[in-house]
Amino acid sequence: MKLLHCADLHLDSPLRGLSRFGDAPAESLRGATRRALEQAVDVALDTRVSAVVIAGDLYDGDRDDYQTAVFLQRQLHRLRDADVRVVIAYGNHDAESEITRRLSLPDNATVLPSTAPDVVTFEDLGVAFHGRSYPTRAIDVDLSADYPAPRRGLLNVGVLHTSLNGRPGHATYAPCTLDGLVQRGYQYWALGHVHMREVLERDGVAIVFPGNICGRHIGETGSKGVTLVEYDGDQVTEVVHREVAPVRWHLLDIDAATATTPDEVTEAVVERLGQVRAAEPAPLHAVRLRIAAGPRAAAQWARAREQWETQLRADAAGSDADVWLERVDVEASEPPTSPATDDALAAVAAAIAQVRDEALGRPIVDALMAGVRSRFGPQRDAAIALGALGLDQGSFAELIDAAEALLAAELGTGA
Repeated sequence: MKLLHCADLHLDSPLRGLSRFGDAPAESLRGATRRALEQAVDVALDTRVSAVVIAGDLYDGDRDDYQTAVFLQRQLHRLRDADVRVVIAYGNHDAESEITRRLSLPDNATVLPSTAPDVVTFEDLGVAFHGRSYPTRAIDVDLSADYPAPRRGLLNVGVLHTSLNGRPGHATYAPCTLDGLVQRGYQYWALGHVHMREVLERDGVAIVFPGNICGRHIGETGSKGVTLVEYDGDQVTEVVHREVAPVRWHLLDIDAATATTPDEVTEAVVERLGQVRAAEPAPLHAVRLRIAAGPRAAAQWARAREQWETQLRADAAGSDADVWLERVDVEASEPPTSPATDDALAAVAAAIAQVRDEALGRPIVDALMAGVRSRFGPQRDAAIALGALGLDQGSFAELIDAAEALLAAELGTGA
């Protein structure tokens, strides 16, 4: 017998800030969570699972688009048509959702109550699901402490949306401990809330965060998908990850320290991306690059950054356009130094530090702004608001950073 365990669908989660990227494959990214759920249902049907358990966060809390609900209904009906039972525990995001409060699910789906823990037993499938949904977003107590006793002769599955004993990047909701979960006497714990896949085992009990079904930004890298659980009687015999995400996010560090030109930097990146494509096939790779280039190449890149980055994006995309560069950061690798170079770099650092100083730097910005004001007159504020001019203290600091990097690279190479 088989179960499919998933969590953190975040259907139609908005991709904030996407409009900043003119070359972003917006439609592919915006529809990624839907396609991931379709793929998850495909896996359930292809592997002939008996039940699907969803451990929270089907939606984002502020979602009120009923087209999202209609899409979910279609996927649940696909499972219903194959006689697959579905058990759902709402998490912190679902607790706030208007969709959750108004949506009626098909009769193959059971939502665990939010008022108290309960057990959903399928004798014909040999499995019992124990759990509860969130009544409100912020739950700071151990919900699992009151879960029902295990049912003899069945596979007992605990369903819980939790941060366990804490996970970086995730709010501390429904905190609990591994020992506490093991002591409940269940054979498998279907957890949700943590977006990174994690499989824990203690005393023969499998405790699994499947991760979210699709990464949505650079903070959610790696393979994303669902967990297939095979069991024989009251014993788990296999726990397997199946990827379903149509987009995979990567944070790649590129060593191009020997590159002396931007073309060589591009060649190093394209070679690395080819390795990624071969090792981790996906319909779309969304990539952030951190490139350590040779000092001379970095200096040339800084002089014509837009030109070189545009060329890199075109070369990286390839004929299938299956790579999108979300961001490209190029920094100079450490150049060989000499006493004279060290002195020059120290002088640059001291001068830059003076410019960065608020008391000294502010007059420089004010003087530059005065020039802008005299040129653009009354339209200056409107132009800045529209982004045509970005000469404020924040953008001035970015210019200083770029100037310091360029000077350091030039001094390091003798260019």
